[in-house]
Amino acid sequence: MESSDPKVILQPKARLRGLYLILFIGLVLCFWQLGSTGLVDETPPKFASAARGMSISGDWLTPRANGIPRFDKPPMIYWLMGLIYSLPGQGIWDPLGSWAARFPSAFSSLLVMLFLGDTVMRWPQKDEAFPRRTGIIAALAFALSPLVLIWSRIAVSDALLCSTLSISMLLQWRCYVNPSRYSWIYAWIVLAFAVLTKGPVALVLMGMTLLLFALSQGQITLLCQRLRPVPGLLITACISLPWYLLELITEGQPFWDSFFGYHNFQRFTSVVNSHQEPWWFFGAVLVIASLPFTPLLLQGIINALSLLSFKTGNINREKKDSLLIFSACWLICVFLLFTLAGTKLPSYWLPATPAAAILIAFAESSSRKNKNNKSFLLAWTTSVLLIIFIALFMWSSLFWERIGLLGYINDPEIPGFGKELISSGILIRAAVCFSISSCFGLILLFRPKPGQLLLLQGPLVLFNLLTLLPMFGLVDRLRQLPLRQASELLVSAQKPGEALIMVGINKPSVHFYTGQVVLYEGNTPRNLVNLTDRLGFEERQGWSGELIEKRNLLDFLFAREKTNVTALMLIDEKTSELRHWKDLTPDVLGTFGIYKVWRIDRRRLESRANQLINDGHKPNWKLPKPERF
Repeated sequence: MESSDPKVILQPKARLRGLYLILFIGLVLCFWQLGSTGLVDETPPKFASAARGMSISGDWLTPRANGIPRFDKPPMIYWLMGLIYSLPGQGIWDPLGSWAARFPSAFSSLLVMLFLGDTVMRWPQKDEAFPRRTGIIAALAFALSPLVLIWSRIAVSDALLCSTLSISMLLQWRCYVNPSRYSWIYAWIVLAFAVLTKGPVALVLMGMTLLLFALSQGQITLLCQRLRPVPGLLITACISLPWYLLELITEGQPFWDSFFGYHNFQRFTSVVNSHQEPWWFFGAVLVIASLPFTPLLLQGIINALSLLSFKTGNINREKKDSLLIFSACWLICVFLLFTLAGTKLPSYWLPATPAAAILIAFAESSSRKNKNNKSFLLAWTTSVLLIIFIALFMWSSLFWERIGLLGYINDPEIPGFGKELISSGILIRAAVCFSISSCFGLILLFRPKPGQLLLLQGPLVLFNLLTLLPMFGLVDRLRQLPLRQASELLVSAQKPGEALIMVGINKPSVHFYTGQVVLYEGNTPRNLVNLTDRLGFEERQGWSGELIEKRNLLDFLFAREKTNVTALMLIDEKTSELRHWKDLTPDVLGTFGIYKVWRIDRRRLESRANQLINDGHKPNWKLPKPERF
């Protein structure tokens, strides 16, 4: 049983019980129905395809998707996915292939929850009387972040970077406050996994955070003595560099230009893929990523900043009470680095979410040392008001159709999504969950209790199970199921030698579910010209284009078959109505949602392409550009 004495040190059995609870909640939040829906376009199928390709081909060096090397991310995420794809019977117990692809993200978030809880429970901060409750609150504050709830179930590398980097960060801090002979090694080993997950950004964030923290503690020499950065970086390099060197030797200049030039240097110095956002973008992400507890996060940041002191020499402060300051330095460095970056994405904020969770947890616990803490009371009241506002907004969904708000829920790829969402009752279940949480918040406003944030977090765990997961299922049924059905038809109807094509809306999941190279093009006249040219000349691993009429003498002498004059095309309704795609007299094999499966005569396609070339639409697919579907 936890005592009410300040700064209680938990016994191992008590801490273990807290970790068991975190483990149970984490398994529910991260793994429940993990593989029940298909992969969500656009990026996850590319990761999954490359990982499955490694498992099938046995080439664990270079990730490839759709016959093209994927140089945008290092191999750690592909290796983990590929290992699951290699398990016996994977296609039987994971028919959609999404459990294997999502496992690294789900497992990564679960590990962060456990490590956060363990760190907070092992090292209670000053005036902390209920460390087990605070540890559970920190784990839930991380897991219930809107960003974490989503990216824990997305088959990309962001959650894995968050896990490896944050565990390495916490190991560094633990080594600083409780050094032992070999404890410093573990942080640098885990950092190597972060470098193998997303590249040099992990080193930059680690270096910035440790430097800022050392300055705030005024103990740079001591920090270096305990963390041993020089041998530590050598350990990190020995583990992470071999893959980079082997890949550079094998793939050469394209790897250097794509990974280091485009996906790292250009992403930081300029805008790529149209991800241009204003300078204050991550201020908004900070607010959204911690909802509805953002006011408590701001309170935690204020508490930490009040303790910061940038000076040299010894500071009269217990090292074990520095977790709040370390977390603030961590969050500030993520904010600064990605604010300076030219390309900005919400997922870039994920490495800051564990630090935010610690700040939220200690904002609640630190208030107990001062029962009349007006700033905490304001933060708590604002959080409760936010929960009430969300509850009222969800309840108002009963009237959205009457007042015409459904028109604003408009996704051209999911016609009728708004009506389906309202009729499903998902938003009403969300309203109930937030209403329960708001009731607890109002009661605790007048009758505060230790660990009171847990009572607000509990209904939000139910929100994830009763609302968020069913919403994922609804979106999958309306948006992704038609693509899976169309992919099945493409495979079953395909004749020997027929190419698979997708034009207009491009979905990498079609390549994943067909297991074949798919040629993707947009819907412009030049795209049609490019497509025709690619069908004749493009070369990819596992596929090569061929001209309709073979003119090779050997083909004539030995009477080899001519290239198949038809191709299978997946086209969306809007594209099929454009003038240059109409009147091609295709054989319509099936319609799935907004998509149609055509068998099209390549000779008609080539005739239309020649007309467009005469109008000035020249092919440009051979021009160098970063790989994209």
